[in-house]
Amino acid sequence: MGLAAVIVWAATPSSHPEPRPVSAAATTTPVSTTTTIVAPPVTTTTDVGSLPQTTTLPSGASPHFQAAMQALFTSIVEGTPATASSAFFPQSAYVQVKSVNDATVDFGQRLVGEYDLDILATHAELGTGAAGATLTSVQVPAQYAHWVPPGVCANEVGYYEVANSRVVYTEDGTTRSFGIASLISWRGEWYVVHLGAILRPGSGGVVLDPEAGVGSSAPSSTC
Repeated sequence: MGLAAVIVWAATPSSHPEPRPVSAAATTTPVSTTTTIVAPPVTTTTDVGSLPQTTTLPSGASPHFQAAMQALFTSIVEGTPATASSAFFPQSAYVQVKSVNDATVDFGQRLVGEYDLDILATHAELGTGAAGATLTSVQVPAQYAHWVPPGVCANEVGYYEVANSRVVYTEDGTTRSFGIASLISWRGEWYVVHLGAILRPGSGGVVLDPEAGVGSSAPSSTC
């Protein structure tokens, strides 16, 4: 299939509608003598990871991805990995995907543990100016996205994967960036599965290719 060159999401400031003036009513409304009891709305929260996978190629411009990347960047700025869970691949989806023994333990101890370490390492990379850093854009190199089929890399379910996206931010008036090692898809949305590295050089956190400027993405065929 033909893929677009690069999907760029640019962060934009939020806007708030102007409050509307409230005018006094010219007449009074009689009070009803009957009482109607309205049941509260029933709300349900669906675990998206428990739903079946789709073959929809995600967009880096989707509202879900924008919100997830903002949550990730805020957690990096604040050094609080627990607030970045919305950007990470859902545990229930991982259990569907992987044919490894005890995928739940692997997810929590290995993947989430590495994610947390990488967030803290990236926080340290931002340095003393971290509190003033602002997210500018996230560049997803859609031309490098590829489908990983079932039966490959211990997978029972397929997904799209794209390596080496770039998180671009401004700190102290300077544009800087770092990479996301791997995004994978679930039901048409991108999620981080490896932030700093896929194959790790040690037990500590990793920051992928921090650079002055926006940097560039390189192709990589990974799982």
